[in-house]
Amino acid sequence: MTVKIFLCCAAGMSTSMVVNNMRKVVTAKSLDIAIEAYSISEFEDMLPRYDICMVAPQVSYKFNDFKKRCDESGKACYKIEMKDYGMLNGEAILNQALSEI
Repeated sequence: MTVKIFLCCAAGMSTSMVVNNMRKVVTAKSLDIAIEAYSISEFEDMLPRYDICMVAPQVSYKFNDFKKRCDESGKACYKIEMKDYGMLNGEAILNQALSEI
């Protein structure tokens, strides 16, 4: 079964680089994981389609709202660590998501 992760961000430029780095790790480790990025305005539409929501640091002010909705829907929701996001550390962000499910 494919684990589906979506990252919530503002505009998506830096987040798309994070997603690409996460996908490289998925490919290198032959993991069955799908990863996409969406703006916060798409959160409600995307939530039913994914298992895990990861909230980018620049929109962390939305985390409590997103976490509540994820909890209500039986989905996981995590804040991406600023350090890992800033360094585009896809492996650390992916490990954070997978270690908490």
